Amino acid sequence: MTLLILGVFLWSLVHLFKRIAPDMRASMGDRAKGPIALLILTSVVLMVLGYRMADPGTIFWGRSPMMTGINNLLMLVSVYLFAVSGMKTRAAGFIRHPQLMGLRLWAVAHLLVNGDAPSLVLFGGLLVWVEAEVALINRQTEWHKPAPAPMGKEIGALVGSVIVFGVISLIHSWLGYYPFG
Repeated sequence: MTLLILGVFLWSLVHLFKRIAPDMRASMGDRAKGPIALLILTSVVLMVLGYRMADPGTIFWGRSPMMTGINNLLMLVSVYLFAVSGMKTRAAGFIRHPQLMGLRLWAVAHLLVNGDAPSLVLFGGLLVWVEAEVALINRQTEWHKPAPAPMGKEIGALVGSVIVFGVISLIHSWLGYYPFG
């Protein structure tokens, strides 16, 4: 569990660095992009290894057919929100932080169906980071709604989201985590 905790902590720290110490981050300029990317990659590796190696310990709740269905719906919306963020679709004019909202839904969806200690550390820890990140961004920057995007982008985001969700589900199945109950 130590690797998992370190991974979540490192992920949070590296992502919050720009918000906590903006002057220091700005002074580092572009030369910091490589080391920051390496730290983020390291945090992901620590989280994956830590989660895979962790003893589930106490299981507070388990998967149910209803929660699995809700999980899948939330995951589809989560993937869509990542597409909204990247493609700047019409929905980006209604949601200030679509990617962070997508990650928030991802964490909540996974907590609904995974009630063991490692899942609480991983998904709960990342949910806490998302909430801190959103609060800091909202406090530090003003939001300017983007101009409405063409409807074609919205359709592309919807179709792409369904395809990406299918690929994610397939990968989960290959890893032994069947996502459909």
